[in-house]
Amino acid sequence: MTNTALHIINGDSLTEQVEALDLPGQIIVWRELLCEGPCTKEVGSNKFIKQRQKFLKEAYNISAENYQERFVTQLSKLKEAKNYDHVVLWFEFDLFCHINMLAAISFYMEHKPKVPFYLVCSKRLKGEDEFLPLSSLSEKHLLNHFKHKIELKEEDLEIASLVWELYCGNDPMKLKKQIKKTSNFEYLSSCIRAHIERFPNSKTGINSLERNVLKLIENQQIASINQLLGYALQYQGYYGYSDSQMERVLKKLTIFYSLENNKVILTQKGQDVLNSKKNFYQELKNEDCLGGARVFDFLYDSDSHKVLKL
Repeated sequence: MTNTALHIINGDSLTEQVEALDLPGQIIVWRELLCEGPCTKEVGSNKFIKQRQKFLKEAYNISAENYQERFVTQLSKLKEAKNYDHVVLWFEFDLFCHINMLAAISFYMEHKPKVPFYLVCSKRLKGEDEFLPLSSLSEKHLLNHFKHKIELKEEDLEIASLVWELYCGNDPMKLKKQIKKTSNFEYLSSCIRAHIERFPNSKTGINSLERNVLKLIENQQIASINQLLGYALQYQGYYGYSDSQMERVLKKLTIFYSLENNKVILTQKGQDVLNSKKNFYQELKNEDCLGGARVFDFLYDSDSHKVLKL
């Protein structure tokens, strides 16, 4: 084997930036949004692909052909990859990237021989003025992050595989127990916590991300739905949702806000839900899944921080 890397990179934008660094090795582009919709543990299996194709077609009008071309072919490339002696994962700090990263590790561990793993992830390094996602770094700073990549131990990879398995399971409470685990994944605990808070609040029926969006409407002067989208993307914390994902969130919340006289305002229902005066669980209930769990089969209790099964 030559001393080269297999680079697994989340998304096309970051891939372009990494390619500009002209690093030796082969690149695999991970194009998925596994933080939404149903997932089964065996990445790339027939069941997995059928589940994902159905969800992505219904939620985002992504065709089966598009999915095959942009994601499944990359899995095939990953299985066929050779002549490298270590793997470098390029994934951001947020939930979107971390769920993809866990799936990538799980797929690799199932199909490839053991080699050293390294992680390039967002963090503030010495000499950098602020915390920025990898995709916002200059070429110089991105290369600096690569030089300071984190070596992942065997126990780190085992934790990643376990968290992916639990994410694909139907008991989020088991996943919550992993928050206290220490590992070289600096943001994993925060991402698990963010995921757990995506289940409907036991008092209101909306989740933490949805509440944050409605609080923005309450506290900001927002003149259009497009401006609301911008605010929601900017202040979403650990979720890392894309434009299209956040648009889907806003669509779900339309009973809680309206646009009147060039201002986005809360409806009476919006005021009621923010003030915990009414529970909108039944009105919002749908068949959405997060990993292996149906969203509305569970409630998140913000007082005890527990997930309750219905």
